[in-house]
Amino acid sequence: MIRASDVSVGDALPPLTLRITRADLVRYAGASGDFNPIHWNERFAREVGLPGVIAHGMLTMGLAGRIVTEWAGDPGAVVEYGVRFGRPVPVPDDDEGALVEVTGKVTKVLEDGTFKVNVTASFEGKSVLGGASARVRLP
Repeated sequence: MIRASDVSVGDALPPLTLRITRADLVRYAGASGDFNPIHWNERFAREVGLPGVIAHGMLTMGLAGRIVTEWAGDPGAVVEYGVRFGRPVPVPDDDEGALVEVTGKVTKVLEDGTFKVNVTASFEGKSVLGGASARVRLP
């Protein structure tokens, strides 16, 4: 587990590569109760103007948040986490799925001693989450 005394503004978190497959979408739909057909029906997704089946935004958000929890060493250290959904993540119907690249950077030490960490998640070189950041309390 990382300690506050070891962290400085500007520190980069170890990057994270996520693979999201159609099987992940099925599991997430079952766990969340979100069975919107844009997450499983190619024809429907295209009819409503999407490039194909897309990942659930909350799934993408949750997976991207792993960069912070893995860095902190304790999911309970994350006291706040928020994002804006920017672009969808199309998930192809193959064994490879979609690759999402996640990076993070410590940007500020707040008055209460917590750290602000900005998170960037990209698919095919384009950001998919906007304004993603976490507030982390470290020992």
